[in-house]
Amino acid sequence: MSEWKGYKLGEVIDIFGGGTPKTSVFEYWDGSIPWLSVADFNSGKKFVFSTEKCISELGLNNSSTKLLNKNDIIISARGTVGAIAMLGKQMAFNQSCYGIRAKREFATNDYIYYLLKDTVDRFLQISHGGVFDTITRDTFQEIDILLPPLPEQKEIASVLSSLDDKIDLLHRQNETLEAMAGTRFRKWFVEEVGDDWEEKVITDLFEIRDGTHDSPKQKDAGKPLLTSKHILNNRLDIENAYLISNEDFENVNRRSKVETNDILFSMIGTIGLVYLEQSTEINYCIKNIGLFKTSQNPKWSYYTYLWLKSSVGQEFIHKNRSGSTQEYISLGSLRSIVFSVPHIEVIEEFNVTVKPLFDRLKNNSDQIRTLEKLRDSLLPKLMSDDGEVRVEYDKQRGSK
Repeated sequence: MSEWKGYKLGEVIDIFGGGTPKTSVFEYWDGSIPWLSVADFNSGKKFVFSTEKCISELGLNNSSTKLLNKNDIIISARGTVGAIAMLGKQMAFNQSCYGIRAKREFATNDYIYYLLKDTVDRFLQISHGGVFDTITRDTFQEIDILLPPLPEQKEIASVLSSLDDKIDLLHRQNETLEAMAGTRFRKWFVEEVGDDWEEKVITDLFEIRDGTHDSPKQKDAGKPLLTSKHILNNRLDIENAYLISNEDFENVNRRSKVETNDILFSMIGTIGLVYLEQSTEINYCIKNIGLFKTSQNPKWSYYTYLWLKSSVGQEFIHKNRSGSTQEYISLGSLRSIVFSVPHIEVIEEFNVTVKPLFDRLKNNSDQIRTLEKLRDSLLPKLMSDDGEVRVEYDKQRGSK
C-alpha cells in the first residue's frame, strides 16, 4: 500500500505576495536588498543569486514586497507564468511573483521546488488569461498533489539536486569562459583602437535579417518555433517553444534560416540577449528574432558576438531601443551598426586565441542539455507513486 498522501498544493506551502516600492522615491532604491523580477530568474537555473535592482530597508518597509529567505522558492505568476527558482540568499520580489515556503510538517523546500517544476503544465492550464495569463492564490488550491513521506522526499530531491549541481557547475564555467573572451575582446578592440583602423558598416560584411512575422499554427508535433523569450544565457530554451508543421517550418526558413555560425539577437521584450549557434544540426526556426548571418562571413562570428555583448554594443542597443509598453529594437537600427576594426589579419589572429574558449562553451552547453534532459525525464517518474522509479530510504532513520 502506498504511503503517499493526497493534498491540495496550497495546503502544504505558505504563499507570499510581492510588491514594488514607489519608483519616484530615490531613497527606496538606494539600498542593498536584492529585489527580484521575472527577468532575474527566467533562465532555467535552479538558484538565483543576483538581481538587476536593489531596494533599501525603507523601500521594504514602505511597500507590499516581502523578504524571502535563502532556499525559499520564487514562481512567476503573471505574463510568463511558471518560471521557478530557489533563492541563493535573502531577497525581496515584485508583485508579478509569489514566494513559496514549504510547511515543515508536510514537505521540504527542495522537494516542493521539484514538485512545482513537475506541475508547471497544470499552472499553465489553470492560469486565468486576459491580456496576460495569471495565477492567483486560489490556483494553488486547485492543484491536487501526492506527497511521499519526508525521508523519501529528501532522497528524491537529492537525486535531482545532484544533476542540477552538475548543471550549475557547467553554467558557472561558461560564465567564466564568456568573461575571459569578453576581456580579450576589450583589450584587442576597445582599449587599443588604432588611428589606421577602418570603419565597416555591418551589412557590408554579412546580412542582417529577422525571423518570420507570420504566426504559424501550433501543432502537437513538428519543429520548434523560437521567439526572443527563448534566448537565454548561453543557450536556447528549445524545449519550451511551441511546435509548427514541417510545411510552415520550410516556409519560415526560406526567409530566415539559421545556420552554423549565425547569431541570434532578442529584438523584443528583454532586448540584447545574444546566442552564437555553433551546432551543425539545427532543427528550429525563428520569429521576431534578429538574425546576424555571420555564417556568410565566419571570420566575423566571434567578433560580432562579443561586440554585441561588450560595453560598446550595449551602449548602441540602449541608444537605439524604442517602445514603452514593450521595448524593441528595429531591424534598421541593427543594420546601421558600424565596426571600427584593424586589418583582417588581426581579426584572424584574435579568432585563434578565442576559439578554444568557444569550443569549451559549446561542449559545456551540450553537456548541460544532456543533463537537463535526464533530469526532466526523471522528474515526473520520481514524483509519481506508481513505482516506475523509486528511491531507497531507511523508513526509521530517513536515509539510504
